[in-house]
Amino acid sequence: MKRVAILISGGGSNMLALVRDMAQPGHAAMPVLVLSNDPKAAGLERASALGVPVAAVDHRPFAKDREAFEAELLRPILASGADILCLAGFMRVLTPGFVHRFSGRMLNIHPSLLPKYPGLHTHQRALDAGDAEAGCTVHEVTPVLDDGPILGQARVPVEPGDTAETLAARVLREEHRLYPAVLRRYAAGDRTPVWLP
Repeated sequence: MKRVAILISGGGSNMLALVRDMAQPGHAAMPVLVLSNDPKAAGLERASALGVPVAAVDHRPFAKDREAFEAELLRPILASGADILCLAGFMRVLTPGFVHRFSGRMLNIHPSLLPKYPGLHTHQRALDAGDAEAGCTVHEVTPVLDDGPILGQARVPVEPGDTAETLAARVLREEHRLYPAVLRRYAAGDRTPVWLP
């Protein structure tokens, strides 16, 4: 059984999708920690209600000292014995040192069809470019932002009259399908990408 720590910054909807899927029979992983950089993140209470241990390390007192913040972040991760880290709306950029420590064991979900639109404002960028489709990607985390081997993608059509908000809502529904499907395969040792229509 692989032990999974999930890092969040907000409401944790992708975290909930992962935790609920791991509760299904035959899953190769179990959630051992939900960790946030915001002590007031709503996802912490939601995870706790599902019986998952939670912790928070507020990034704000560390100002621009990312290494010091990450040293504190490591404490609950190491204490949990996590084998896999899942970034699920974790809105902090991690240093290369932290990423290398978990090389091959850290996943992220990003709301675009990578390699298109790394970074922020992905839905508006897709609309501004006149793209016919958008979607989401799960990838292994590397020191390069929103880079790394792609482990799965799901696509949605861009519809007439879409705004960044309406497109984001449809993509989020696909994120909740894709991330659990990728983690289920990944935890079982299969790195074959998942392609959802």
